[in-house]
Amino acid sequence: MTTSFGAAINIAVADDPNPKLQIQKFSGLESTSNTLLLSRRLHVFQSFSPSNPSSIVRAVSTPAKPAAVEPKRSKVEIFKEQSNFIRYPLNEEILNDAPNINEAATQLIKFHGSYMQYDRDERGGRSYSFMLRTKNPGGEVPNRLYLVMDDLADQFGIGTLRLTTRQTFQLHGVLKQNLKTVMSTIIKNMGSTLGACGDLNRNVLAPAAPFAKKDYMFAKQTADNIAALLTPQSGFYYDVWVDGEKVMTAEPLEVVKARNDNSHGTNFPDSPEPIYGTQFLPRKFKIAVTVPTDNSVDIFTNDIGVVVVSNEDGEPQGFNIYVGGGMGRTHRMETTFPRLAEPLGYVPKEDILYAVKAIVVTQRENGRRDDRRYSRLKYLLSSWGIEKFRSVTEQYYGKKFEPCRELPEWEFKSYLGWHEAGDGSLFWGLHVDNGRVKGAMKKALREVIEKYNLNVRLTPNQNIILCNIRQAWKRPITTVLAQGGLMQPRYVDPLNLTAMACPAFPLCPLAITEAERGIPDILKRVRAIFERVGLKYSESVVIRITGCPNGCARPYMAELGLVGDGPNSYQIWLGGTPNQTSLAKTFKDKVKVQDLEKVLEPLFFHWRRMRQSKESFGDFTNRMGFEKLGEFVEKWEGIPESSSRYNLKLFADRETYEAMDALASIQDKNAHQLAIEVVRNYVASQQNGKSMD
Repeated sequence: MTTSFGAAINIAVADDPNPKLQIQKFSGLESTSNTLLLSRRLHVFQSFSPSNPSSIVRAVSTPAKPAAVEPKRSKVEIFKEQSNFIRYPLNEEILNDAPNINEAATQLIKFHGSYMQYDRDERGGRSYSFMLRTKNPGGEVPNRLYLVMDDLADQFGIGTLRLTTRQTFQLHGVLKQNLKTVMSTIIKNMGSTLGACGDLNRNVLAPAAPFAKKDYMFAKQTADNIAALLTPQSGFYYDVWVDGEKVMTAEPLEVVKARNDNSHGTNFPDSPEPIYGTQFLPRKFKIAVTVPTDNSVDIFTNDIGVVVVSNEDGEPQGFNIYVGGGMGRTHRMETTFPRLAEPLGYVPKEDILYAVKAIVVTQRENGRRDDRRYSRLKYLLSSWGIEKFRSVTEQYYGKKFEPCRELPEWEFKSYLGWHEAGDGSLFWGLHVDNGRVKGAMKKALREVIEKYNLNVRLTPNQNIILCNIRQAWKRPITTVLAQGGLMQPRYVDPLNLTAMACPAFPLCPLAITEAERGIPDILKRVRAIFERVGLKYSESVVIRITGCPNGCARPYMAELGLVGDGPNSYQIWLGGTPNQTSLAKTFKDKVKVQDLEKVLEPLFFHWRRMRQSKESFGDFTNRMGFEKLGEFVEKWEGIPESSSRYNLKLFADRETYEAMDALASIQDKNAHQLAIEVVRNYVASQQNGKSMD
């Protein structure tokens, strides 16, 4: 077996001692371990000497492309090739006195789990800082790590922690001069940011609920093993941030065995990166693991979705695998699109690491590296089709995929509120608006997590779960957190419970308009529309908002998705479903934020009037079709006079209503919103003084 930088070619030269060779240049470590790889990488070149026409240079296969044409590669591919496995020039750039880093280092630091940003609200200059993102498979955060992240946010960040849609922390506002201190502190306290960004496997999702059930525990274990399998091995992360002091963690034997196995030509032998090589993957790669019915992880939005399949006794037997999901797209480029993952096949449980590795290698070898807009796995699936993709992947897997097993219907599960874990302990799921932990909430969480030595799970919906709670702690924990504004879910507006937004302005360089800062007002306005058209307070729709089309908050799965397409302007996407199994479609472009009511009011009004029994808003929009929905909007002249102008359910008389309405207008609310808020706060204050059982 031969391995080198560039392709290893066996050459036979006849007679002419100086034949002219034209050998295509290749980058990165290439394996010549099987004919599948050879047929893609090695070509025939012939050179004839005028004095001896029989002079021939032979390689091992026929050319797929003209020999003289070097494949086009994006700039990032060149940065990776020249980086000495993601070290240079980052290792030098972080040491100079400049507040920022150069272009190559800006791309490479992503692999280390960080993005360079600047405050876009400032004018007249750029104040650079860095966002750090942790790697927490299944959202698991040990007690010690949570407390360290809380401290780092205050000491080196902007005083807040951001819970992400991939079950991780984001720490914003870290100055370059503090990067090494912050990174090394995370590493030395049971944490990591390695691979949280960049062209490799990102954080692996799994249900955050810490149930002591066989399938849930097996899903979490599998997520951990996949994360370990696809973690970079060359040590660049530790060289840069802790001077080569690698923090050793015990890996399961099956992970080591699967990583080292090269029986089907998946690896780069003798490389510091046996799976990734010098070039890593063409783009980011996302994986989620879950159990049947539990779609808390948005399983179909991932490059790979893995679902535990158990027998009648509840014993895990294997996995259904889905491939090709992804959210990102580019405005005005119809060749870019969000896509749902589709079934690839079933594998026995002992084969899951080999199957995942085969899928990753198929993307590594065939994903586009010339134009990063088309480099995700979903575009390879779209180009090839599932049958060809399955066939190629099976060559790396070494087996045939079995047909996927039938599964029950999916449900979105938030796990908010109190739950029994099944091992005698409790866990409490807490709603955090947009995942932003700050102020009194941050202080209260710190107090409870530290005092009771609690571990934490982060959810894919930007919420937090406190684990390992004893029954006797339930009341005091509830009281402290309520004082910090963390209420039981029944006291939170149902619209807020399922809503998500990306950070967008002021720090995201890709943002076109507001998301996190804009969603509180938008949700209040939607609630006001609900009031006007007669929808009940308990009714809700899944609303997700992003400041650009990249889709970090997965707006293309929402019943109502708002995607920034200009200053104070959104595309409106409709048609996702509450269980996150349908892809939304573009309904309208360039809707100014101040004009949202003109579109949403007629849609919600007709949903209330024309829906079938228990029909969700997403299902309603799909059934009606966009042509009909467009008519509703175009012909809308306001709520008919026959509709009740006043919601008198909370008020004994009109005078009380009008007095409340006057008070509410001062706070930019309506009477019903203020009344509900007053009642909710009163009930909460009463609850906090009594038993929470």
